[in-house]
Amino acid sequence: MLQNIRDNSQGWIAKTIIGVIVALMALTGFDAIFKATNHSADAAKVNGDAITQSELAQAVEMQRRQLMQQLGKDFDASMLDEKMLREAALKGLIDRKLLIQGATDANFSFSEAELDQLILQTPEFQVDGKFSADRFDAVIRQMGYSRLQFRQMMAQEMLVGQLRAGVAGSSFVTDAQVQAFARLEKQTRDFATLTFKADPAAVSVSADEVKAHYDEHAKEFMSPDQVVIDYVELKKSSFFDKVTVKDEDLQAAYKAQTAALSEQRRAAHILIEVNAKTTDAQAKAKIEEIQARLAKGEDFAKLAKEFSQDPGSASNGGDLGYAGKGVYDPAFEASLYSLNKDQVSAPVRSQFGWHLIKLLGVQAPNVPTFASLKDKLTREAKTAQVEQMYVDAAKKLEDSSFEASDLVQPASDLGLKVQTSAPFGREGGSEGVTANRAVIQAAFSPEVMDEGANSSAIELDPETTVVVHVKEHRKPAQLPLEAVADAIRKHLAQVKASAAVKAKADALVSGLRGGTVPLAATQEGQAWKVQEAATRNQEGVDPAVLQDVFRMTKPQGKDKPVYDSVSLSDGSYVVVRLNGVNEAAAASDAEKAQYRRFLASRAGQQDFAAYRKALETKADITRY
Repeated sequence: MLQNIRDNSQGWIAKTIIGVIVALMALTGFDAIFKATNHSADAAKVNGDAITQSELAQAVEMQRRQLMQQLGKDFDASMLDEKMLREAALKGLIDRKLLIQGATDANFSFSEAELDQLILQTPEFQVDGKFSADRFDAVIRQMGYSRLQFRQMMAQEMLVGQLRAGVAGSSFVTDAQVQAFARLEKQTRDFATLTFKADPAAVSVSADEVKAHYDEHAKEFMSPDQVVIDYVELKKSSFFDKVTVKDEDLQAAYKAQTAALSEQRRAAHILIEVNAKTTDAQAKAKIEEIQARLAKGEDFAKLAKEFSQDPGSASNGGDLGYAGKGVYDPAFEASLYSLNKDQVSAPVRSQFGWHLIKLLGVQAPNVPTFASLKDKLTREAKTAQVEQMYVDAAKKLEDSSFEASDLVQPASDLGLKVQTSAPFGREGGSEGVTANRAVIQAAFSPEVMDEGANSSAIELDPETTVVVHVKEHRKPAQLPLEAVADAIRKHLAQVKASAAVKAKADALVSGLRGGTVPLAATQEGQAWKVQEAATRNQEGVDPAVLQDVFRMTKPQGKDKPVYDSVSLSDGSYVVVRLNGVNEAAAASDAEKAQYRRFLASRAGQQDFAAYRKALETKADITRY
């Protein structure tokens, strides 16, 4: 169908279809289309606040990078489901928007000075323990932020953090809750077990049983749906040898890069804020009073500790560390760069209040030589040209593939080789392009698999683009009995062996509970395995057995044990005899404090989750 549309897109049939579609749009769909177009830049709206497509794209990319960092060499981009990644990122943005709105409504706030200090003191932005503007720019650029965008993001994080602390921090735990938890947590149990091992090797399965299972479950024994694909692969790296760079261009790039290097200045300051409690005149008078004391020889650092209202630097004598231009308030920066070492400025008014600024030190920029940067500059200069050549070639590959019925002509147009894959199913191949999730989805799409069209251009990674064409479709077929008989026999043997030990375990439990089977040290040819004073985290006990032991009801007496049976993952069954429950000694003060912190933290998390859910329930959320 798709190929027919391509072949006849200029004919009278296509024009008639287009005319009908236009008429239907005019009659029924124009308003919906207009609305969709109107919101094309938005991914969602939360109580009227938009989440843009660019914000969503950035969040998706952040999630992808986080996965890459977490998984390291084990990261496989082909396993990422882009749709799920996008949905998860959008949900995260919606949750974040709701929390920011909640924090704003609750009147949480912070000062710009606090935000500045948080940035200056973040280790990731420091070099040798000192803030580096170049490092700051490099890190946030890698994250996809400009300075303004990063500050806005950090401001939102601070609000959400305050909100979370406010909600979660309001949770409390009573003494009774702590005591009840301690009693359960420290409780131990005495029990014994008998294990009945499932032994498939001891079970016989007849040919008739295998045949009957095969006939009854015939649909389960089908060959997988498989395809063999032809594909062409466009690599960005193949263009590097086709690019030359002039030496004068490298010299210009070197000058541009080194010109951006700037000296770092280490500042200290004393801040008197202008706020609701302190007027501009009062703040200025206070800073002038401090200035007078400095003139009399008092120590700047001591006065900063005593009077500065910048919580991030006051305790450190007002020291802000080293920073380059573009970090501080413009008025603050202008004054700082007018000072000589150890000189103190006149009072300076910034958006935060009045400052006295002292220049503690200056670091001259370390300018690398042209020779040391030449290889890097060459690579960067080539990269810019190669990027454009790669984009142009990828577009040409896309267009050529769309117009062609196979990959012969597109490959010829770009000097590429048509490659052929091994057969693979919907779960994908073990390596190469067939292990890429986007390739798998394209290969099994109706247009490519059923209609014989070439796929659209698929970006495997930032360096590689492929187009695929299904060469052969191997549809599912019934597998012969001989091919699956051994697997069926093993399965039936496991089922029969497990059923046999279950019957034996159930009979023993029933007899022990009813008194028809007397309790003895040895039952069914094996001795009970006794475990005394087992804790909830007892080592050496199967987790399924341990979980069952602590769910069983307390025995009514020392000579009245309680019985149960537990199925294990290998088909075996364990008969459990609970002999007693041991109440623990009273928790120590240290243990109570630990339990209280745990319970309060858990309650706080639950309260915050409930608060977030309440915001979502009340919110007007529209996804586009």
